[in-house]
Amino acid sequence: MAALESEPSLSGLEEELTCSICLCLFSSPVTVPCGHNFCAACLELTWAGLSRGFSCPQCRATFEGRPQLQKNTVLCRVVEQLQGRAGAKGEEQEEENGAVETAGGCWAQEPPVSCDSCREAPAVQTCLTCTASFCAEHLRPHRDSPAFRDHQLCPPLRDLQQRKCPQHNRLFEFFCSNHGACICSLCLLGHKLCPTIPLEQAKAAAQTLLKKKLVELHNHSEKTARAMNTVKTNQSQSAETASRKKELIRNEFSEIKALIEERENEIMKAITEEEKRVWNKFDYIYSVLGNKKNEIHSLKDQIEMALTESDDVLFLKRAAALQKTSIKEAFVPVVEMDQSVMHSTYQAAIILKDVVKISVIQSREKKDDGTVSLGKLAFSIFALSLFPTGQTLFSSVDTAPTITPAPAAAAAAAAGASKELIDSFLKKPREELLQYAANITLDYNTAHNTLVLSDNYTRISISDSFPGHKQHPQRFTDYRQVLGFQCFKRGIHYWEVQLQQSSFCAVGVCYGSMERRGADSRLGRNSKSWCIEWLNSRISSWHNDVEKCLPNTKATKIGVLLHCEGGFVIFMAVGEKNNLIYKFKAQFTEALYPAFWLFSSDAALSLCHMKE
Repeated sequence: MAALESEPSLSGLEEELTCSICLCLFSSPVTVPCGHNFCAACLELTWAGLSRGFSCPQCRATFEGRPQLQKNTVLCRVVEQLQGRAGAKGEEQEEENGAVETAGGCWAQEPPVSCDSCREAPAVQTCLTCTASFCAEHLRPHRDSPAFRDHQLCPPLRDLQQRKCPQHNRLFEFFCSNHGACICSLCLLGHKLCPTIPLEQAKAAAQTLLKKKLVELHNHSEKTARAMNTVKTNQSQSAETASRKKELIRNEFSEIKALIEERENEIMKAITEEEKRVWNKFDYIYSVLGNKKNEIHSLKDQIEMALTESDDVLFLKRAAALQKTSIKEAFVPVVEMDQSVMHSTYQAAIILKDVVKISVIQSREKKDDGTVSLGKLAFSIFALSLFPTGQTLFSSVDTAPTITPAPAAAAAAAAGASKELIDSFLKKPREELLQYAANITLDYNTAHNTLVLSDNYTRISISDSFPGHKQHPQRFTDYRQVLGFQCFKRGIHYWEVQLQQSSFCAVGVCYGSMERRGADSRLGRNSKSWCIEWLNSRISSWHNDVEKCLPNTKATKIGVLLHCEGGFVIFMAVGEKNNLIYKFKAQFTEALYPAFWLFSSDAALSLCHMKE
């Protein structure tokens, strides 16, 4: 012990001389190119089965090929010297009876094993041959007498019965690998066909297998760590990819929003310019009327001054001159906003909304081909943005296109296709028709003077005491009729009208060029309008002054479906099983307006708000 303490350079080297693989003192240590040392057997097990990808188990340094390993003789001597001094220290402690303290330290948490001879002092050794534990004093015969030289000693054991065969009451000496059990020498007769080895060899073989298992677990741990790093890397890459895609999508939608905002600004600018034009005209008229008012006040002052004149001659001269002065009555000319500009700008906003809505619906229904819908959307918005500010999208009266007569077969095919198209819409439930919903408002500039428009221009009623509307060239004068503010040139549109029971009214569509006065201004009595007419319980269709009587229906809510390109308008009884009232087939050549007519004084119509 004194010799070990005199060389402190060896007293704290246990950790430095420990293999990082098996965590034991080096056994035949070898050095890898990176400078780290390992047991030769441990390193061989770690690299077993590898043809490439050799790495240091401690610092993970990789080598191109399998390194040539050389035994570290210096390190091997240091380990042997440390092990030899540790053994000398143990023997010296035993000879000087210092093993009692060691035994006490090993069993610091449990009571020490008692000596089987004196039953008082703690045992320092257990004799496996005698199957008894002895203190230092009673162990002396085993050390001094040659008769006990072959006895096997070991550290104190608490329960020797665990090391004995329960059948023969003899110590275990062998291990049966087939049964995985320790056996005594007498048990060998029952294990003739089993491979048996001494316990020491079995322990060494088990330690080797466990070290190999430890190396395998170490390799699995490294592979798992690499897999976790791969998952984290893939997760970060996917998040980065999603972030880039989001940014690209935001840029695309920003461009779409910019186009829509640009179109909105153009439309608002057109209305603002029209408002400014009318405002300037009113300012001019106001200034003219102001000058006339000043002129009247001046003439009035002159007359009052003349009346105060006492000289008869001067009074008569002034009176004669003043009487010749004439003042024209104040006149306010009719100044109204250009309805074509108002209609065209509003219709441009409606078209843009419909384009966006249809494109969004198509992109939802066809997720596999969403780029087509977005392309159509972008093209439509771009096309709308080409219209100059304030330009009418289409005139209220369009010239009819030139139609080349088609052969009979082609005409029949076209008629069949048109019939199939109409039938397909008749089979659609109301929920599907609502995707074409249009919220209609009434145009007060077309309303007859006895018609009262209420509920934000969605309800019509008759009032004979109504003072009437201002004069307007688009106003109906002979029949109590009114048109919708919206007009339709293309696309599919659907709206609903609420009627009253037992009323005399009509619901239809017409061109904007339909007459506003005279017999041809009545709905259905000309070639420019199509309508369904109710006379109490009698229902009939009218077009070009031709009437067709229709079956009665108790429905009070009427749905109108207009297909501009298909060339038909359908009137349906909402809520009825057989909901078709009548369908008109025509080739529309102008923009169409919803049209309404009331006859009886108690009749009323309401336009339904469509929830799209």
